[in-house]
Amino acid sequence: MSEAVRVDKWLWAVRLFKTRSQAAKACEASRVKCGEKILKPSSELKGGELLELPWSEGPGTRTVRVLGLIEKRVGAPEARLACEEITPPEVIEQRKIWTESRMHRLVGDQGRPTKKNRREIEKNRGFFE
Repeated sequence: MSEAVRVDKWLWAVRLFKTRSQAAKACEASRVKCGEKILKPSSELKGGELLELPWSEGPGTRTVRVLGLIEKRVGAPEARLACEEITPPEVIEQRKIWTESRMHRLVGDQGRPTKKNRREIEKNRGFFE
């Protein structure tokens, strides 16, 4: 354990982001905050601070308390000991609803239609309609 750790390293080490570059991008986009202060990737954490950060994917903001300072990526049980999730239950419930709605989407219904889907659409609706 050290006295201070870079924010991007800590977010990656405790498994809040998959990669350190994702954590750094979230910081650079002014999405990671400690109180009202926006943190840069090189900002240092001392411990006991409350961080507001986005989920790695999807809407919403989570709140995390820094309990331990670690610089290197560790196993999930050790990572859970270094931070405490204190996100409000309403936000977690909205996140569950968002995740479930994404699960129910069909594979071909996302974004631009494939060549096969486009041909079926044109066959069903006619050429000039």
